[in-house]
Amino acid sequence: MSPTRICVVRHGETFWNAERRIQGHIDIDLNPTGLRQARATARRLEEEGAFAAVYSSDLSRARVTAEAIAAHLGRPVRLRPALRERRYGLFEGLTYTEASQRHPEAYAAFEARQPAAPIPGGESLSEFSARVTGCLEALAASHGGETLLLVCHGGVLDVINRHVRGLPLAAPRDFTIPNAGITWLEKGTDGTWRIVLWGCTRHLEAGGALDELPA
Repeated sequence: MSPTRICVVRHGETFWNAERRIQGHIDIDLNPTGLRQARATARRLEEEGAFAAVYSSDLSRARVTAEAIAAHLGRPVRLRPALRERRYGLFEGLTYTEASQRHPEAYAAFEARQPAAPIPGGESLSEFSARVTGCLEALAASHGGETLLLVCHGGVLDVINRHVRGLPLAAPRDFTIPNAGITWLEKGTDGTWRIVLWGCTRHLEAGGALDELPA
């Protein structure tokens, strides 16, 4: 059997991305730049050939990105709430600066990437990781040897990178997570993962894309 190939795309830009405002589970729409990015990503992935299925977070910024791509691929979008962004609780709606100033203790634990530390009203990093990696592994298992597309969020990609590379959740980020970046993963028949391409933005207009996430 061939390796399972998974293309993972971060949603297009929103106004809150541009403001470095924490979205979490708040349902924020794409801005005009994000809509253009979604269309450009659709044109690029149309060149890749057949995808067995398209999966997306049910939050609109991911869903609309996925729908733009799926229209070019001739596939329906299958929504998976497990691909949602991390639930950031009392940080949601604040900029990163505002969150650090208003909730310094909780923000310090978040910034230090303490896996078990919960954000009040939100998820711990460990809880979030278990949700995301469980979904990723289940989809890979149900589509063995096929090619899939997942459209999700920056935090989801952050967890996926560490899972695939076998890095601890507390490890500092040493990779980019741009809006509408294209990532390709493979899971071999022996169960091992590898990154083929990470966060490619060559298909986007000059100036690239935002990566406003903290390290």
